Amino acid sequence: MTRVAAVDCGTNSIRLLVADADPGTGELTDLDRRMEIVRLGQGVDRTGRLAPEALERTFAACREYAAAIKAHGAERIRFVATSASRDAENRDEFIRGVLDILGVEPEVITGDQEAEFSFMGATKELPGGDSYLVVDIGGGSTEFVVGDDRVRAARSVDIGCVRLTERHLVRDGVVSDPPDAAEIAAIRADIEAALDLAEETVPLREPRTLVGLAGSVTTVAAIALGLKEYDSAAIHHSRISYEQVEEITGRLLAATHDERAAISVLHPGRVDVIGAGALILLSIMERTGCREVVVSEHDILDGIAWSVAEDAG
Repeated sequence: MTRVAAVDCGTNSIRLLVADADPGTGELTDLDRRMEIVRLGQGVDRTGRLAPEALERTFAACREYAAAIKAHGAERIRFVATSASRDAENRDEFIRGVLDILGVEPEVITGDQEAEFSFMGATKELPGGDSYLVVDIGGGSTEFVVGDDRVRAARSVDIGCVRLTERHLVRDGVVSDPPDAAEIAAIRADIEAALDLAEETVPLREPRTLVGLAGSVTTVAAIALGLKEYDSAAIHHSRISYEQVEEITGRLLAATHDERAAISVLHPGRVDVIGAGALILLSIMERTGCREVVVSEHDILDGIAWSVAEDAG
């Protein structure tokens, strides 16, 4: 048994998992799992740089995580940074800050590495012998991974709930409330182009089971399940139909900011970006022909934790 800490820093959120990992049994026992919305990718699509206020929000979360890791006595730490920090001109500033706070250098991983971690985290508990399409819808990018007992094809494309919202729904710092038909069509066009790109290397229509990861997917699931408050246990491995995703996406895109904010299971940091995230999921289901999505609370963060434990072994 190895006590490990994994940090996943994406475009929209930063997450921590401290867990006891037993590679022999394949069990990962959570000790501390938490998330903060820090919007590290704020403005990156437009400026190419990480904003000072976004860096400070991220570093503040890192300080909290450092205290939690120390309190639990985790033996090994791995910090993985994804889309926003991969694209930014000033990523060295981000790397130095994390190193000072946590004592480990963030690994700015490639999209393919991101996809492999996501697949490992999402499918380790699922039945063997099936073929899976794992889709991780993030803030800045979306990863597509096809595999069974191992990854067979993977591709990361630059569509995510934050990136598409900032690109198409923000004017003079204000988010469209709600977006009009032309704005939604522009998002759709970007998604379809990205799916074409993904399909060049990943056979999106072949796998029997679609597995959806990350906050946009789990939020849609929470709404579909009619939850009054977010419940990871209820969401994990729930199956949400295409019809439910279609109805919820339409509702979110037609709602005002205040109407979305009133949805009790919707994290405040996702209020402005959930419409784009849901539309990505809906478009993927339409492209693949999948009639349902299996929702997983275990994702890249769990894959990172497993990678730490296996390296220790």
